[in-house]
Amino acid sequence: MTEAAIPSPPPAQTLPILEAGEYDKYMLRAHGEVLMVLRGLRDHNSQITVFFNEGQDMLLTMLVTIAENHLILDVGADAELNRRAVAAGRHYCVALLDKVRIQFLLGEFTPVTHEGRPAFLSTFPKELLRLQRREFYRLTTPIARPLKCRMSLPQADGSDQAYEATVFDISGGGIGITAPPDGMQFESGQQIPNCRIELPEVGIVTCIIKVCSVFEITLKSGGRVRRAGCEFVKLPGPMATLIQRYIIKVERERKARESGLGF
Repeated sequence: MTEAAIPSPPPAQTLPILEAGEYDKYMLRAHGEVLMVLRGLRDHNSQITVFFNEGQDMLLTMLVTIAENHLILDVGADAELNRRAVAAGRHYCVALLDKVRIQFLLGEFTPVTHEGRPAFLSTFPKELLRLQRREFYRLTTPIARPLKCRMSLPQADGSDQAYEATVFDISGGGIGITAPPDGMQFESGQQIPNCRIELPEVGIVTCIIKVCSVFEITLKSGGRVRRAGCEFVKLPGPMATLIQRYIIKVERERKARESGLGF
């Protein structure tokens, strides 16, 4: 199929990359700036990891063509994953360009033929996140083995109350977690000492976290839940090493599943 015969992509969707302005200063929204970064990914043949179905599925791809209103991407190596990617309406894309982490969201994938090869067509992204510091590499934690962060929160009467938060993402700089229910002291700027995060098959991280933002999101069911973005405060070197080992381990397992090597 020639470039002129490519069908129109689905209508653009408003797809937030991170909630409540977290790392907003790293967000690119000008079309020209987004285009420049995407061209860099294409020109460097950068591998793009695409997560979909709420992070349960993943495939590896690369950008083939970039136009004003659409992108063409390679299909993955697995036919069944490609089928599920087409069925999914939301695709979370992660790549590295010159050791800088790039994140963007795409809507539907439409199967097309491009220069005689199967490919995916998707709408040009409205925004793109470019994290300029390597330690901000954020891993979306596995749904099948969720991480938990155990902490004690101060109460109005001076006592402490235990709370176990689910960790949705983790990096060398911080974590994204479920915020505690109303009635527990938990607000932006608050520092929480003696937090514990058990990293399966890696070790236990003990740390101080600082609450950076607390916000609400709407689930597909229509319900609303509170989440929080937190940063580590003076994370000791050995603890940072454990986190990096965990990130490398999970990414290696994900890539192994994608290539059919097991795990």
